Amino acid sequence: MVELTVVKEDGKKSESGLKVSEATFSADYNEPLVHQVIVAYQAGARAGTRSQKNRSAVRGGGGKPWRQKGTGRARVGTNRSPLWRGGGKVFPATNKDFSQKVNRKMYRAAMRSIFSELTRQDRLWVCDDLSVSAPKTKELANKLKQLGAQDVLIVQESVDDHMLLSARNLHRVNICSVSQLDPLSLVGHERVVMTSGAVKKIEEWLQ
Repeated sequence: MVELTVVKEDGKKSESGLKVSEATFSADYNEPLVHQVIVAYQAGARAGTRSQKNRSAVRGGGGKPWRQKGTGRARVGTNRSPLWRGGGKVFPATNKDFSQKVNRKMYRAAMRSIFSELTRQDRLWVCDDLSVSAPKTKELANKLKQLGAQDVLIVQESVDDHMLLSARNLHRVNICSVSQLDPLSLVGHERVVMTSGAVKKIEEWLQ
C-alpha cells in the first residue's frame, strides 16, 4: 500500500496519510507513453475546420474571357484560374481530422503513470474539507493560500457548483470531477488536490 499526503483545511499535513493501492499510485513512470497520450489529447482538441476553394468550387468562370487568337493577349480559358484575382487555390486547405487513436489500456496505463509520479514528487494531496459556503472567490483564494497551493487542480467526486463558481476567476486554479480528468491538466499544474471520494473512484477506474 502507498500513503498519499493528507492535508487539513488550515494547510497542516496530517500525521497519517490515506492508504491507496500500489498498482494505481506506485507504478513505474513511462515517459514515452505519457508523452504519446498527451500529444493525442492535444491533437484531438484541434478543430481542423479550415477550408479553401479550388478552381472548380469558385463561383463563375463558365465562359472564356476572350477569344483564343487575335487579341494580342495571353490565351486563357477561365477567369477563375489560380493566376487571377478571385480565382481558386492551387492546393486548397481542406477539413482534416487530427485525432490519434489511443487504446483504452494505453490511456489507463498513462494515467496510472502520471498519478504515481505525482505521488512520488509529493504533488498529489488529499483534502476532504476543501469547500466553500457560497460562491465566493475570496473565500476559496484564502483557503488555497493556507494550503500553499496557488497553481492547483482540484479533483472532486462530483463538481460542486459553489466551488466551480468560486474558482473560475482565479488564475491557474481549475476544478473538475473524476469523469472530466485529462492527462494534460494533471501534468500542467504544480499541485493536484483530491477528495477521498475522488481517490476511491480513481482506484476503481484504474485497477
